[in-house]
Amino acid sequence: KEGPTLLDFLAEGSEAREIDMETAAPVPYLIDHSPGIGRKVMIETYGCQMNFSDTEIINSVLSTAGFEKTEDVDDADVVLLNTCAIRENAEGKIWGRLSQLRALRRDKERKKMMVGVLGCMAERLKHKLLEADKLCDVVVGPDAYRDLPNLLTKVEDGEQAINVILSHDETYADITPVRSSNNRVSAYVSIMRGCNNMCSYCIVPFTRGRERSRNIDSILKEVQQLSDEGYKEIVLLGQNVNSYNDLSTHSEYGVEMAPGFKSIVKVPEGGVRFAELLDRVSQVDPEMRIRFTSPHPKDFPDRVLELIRDRPNICRSLHMPAQSGSTNMLTAMRRGHTREAYLELVHRAREIIPNVSISSDFICGFCGETEEDHEQTISLLKEVQYEMSFMFAYSLREKTHAHRALNDDVPPEVKQRRLKEVIDLFYQLATEKNESELNQRHIILIEKNAKKDENQLMGRTDTNKKVIIPKDAIPLSLNPTDKSTAIPQPGDYVAVDIVQT
Repeated sequence: KEGPTLLDFLAEGSEAREIDMETAAPVPYLIDHSPGIGRKVMIETYGCQMNFSDTEIINSVLSTAGFEKTEDVDDADVVLLNTCAIRENAEGKIWGRLSQLRALRRDKERKKMMVGVLGCMAERLKHKLLEADKLCDVVVGPDAYRDLPNLLTKVEDGEQAINVILSHDETYADITPVRSSNNRVSAYVSIMRGCNNMCSYCIVPFTRGRERSRNIDSILKEVQQLSDEGYKEIVLLGQNVNSYNDLSTHSEYGVEMAPGFKSIVKVPEGGVRFAELLDRVSQVDPEMRIRFTSPHPKDFPDRVLELIRDRPNICRSLHMPAQSGSTNMLTAMRRGHTREAYLELVHRAREIIPNVSISSDFICGFCGETEEDHEQTISLLKEVQYEMSFMFAYSLREKTHAHRALNDDVPPEVKQRRLKEVIDLFYQLATEKNESELNQRHIILIEKNAKKDENQLMGRTDTNKKVIIPKDAIPLSLNPTDKSTAIPQPGDYVAVDIVQT
């Protein structure tokens, strides 16, 4: 009866716990083990707009893991190169940059630095990158960015790390991008990934995988968020952006293509297509401009063209990659259309959308291209008169149909001569087309200071042409009785008259 009671034991236990709580080491599972804590990462981006959009996804993944962004290579613990594999010279730039970084890593006075290769070149070359003489530590394909923190941890543990598995469903729809630009004028919105076109010259289906589209609701939510944050323009992105097909959401519309065009693979029915997405995105904010890239000509049915005509905030600028003006070459390239079908599409676009601008891509010296084929390309340039074009000599890529089945038989000097002829003609025609716009009025969206003169501003027309204006106070109204003025700022819309080209 005189011994300790239960309350005595509880009291002693409570005191013991208080002492232990004050003096014990931290509990391991309560410590922040984020692999990036205290580490800085620098990302260099090469290639297409899709890569720049992917870098914003990578920034988000690494930021969540505790990494801090830096623009100074000397301050970086990790340097990541987000790469392009579309042409040989694009890969050559990366090999050169890796050699520069290796020299930095051999400097014993600087801190240890990890180097990673991401994106299309990572998927294409895989282990070859790791086997190169200590050029990089981690190799990550376009569908494995979620795994980056884990892979970087492996490198810290002394391992080389690689993940280049292509996914059938990865769209990163649930990751909020960390925008690379702070100007809040224009933002990329990725809507789909991969490509099913299997053009014979193109490596993209092998480095980016098959097409898969984001759920439309996730896209609309992101666009609304950008509008709320004050962005004035969005660019919808995809390797084949107008092939968008959200199969997770039912639509009453069937598959539509431009007349005379066909797909090399069967297109699934029942999903939300690009026209419906573009329609709903354009209604989120009528004051927000909408662009999209990069499209395929086959996915420009009239319904898309008519929507662009009817919605003032969808820019009247169409990228219609022709690649060649020769039906023989288009067949060898597996483009799914003839020269005649392409020209009919251009005619329809200009008929439906007044003052539309059209841009293109051209490949010079593709397998088996004759002088006659080349002349067909020259004549296409003259007939269409493009506002913008991306022009390249053909570069053979491993894994492609052309690499397996065709002969890269056009001599390099012939490729370069034909390329020069195409470039020279394009600039001659583009100059004449620009001069025809003298004294015309355009609404431009101011993007930033002009590169060559900080006292000037650069804006872009609805038709995707750059315009330079002085950084001077201008009237706030076209009404002559309103005398109020202001200096335009990035994000402002300005009415301008073209006085020089």
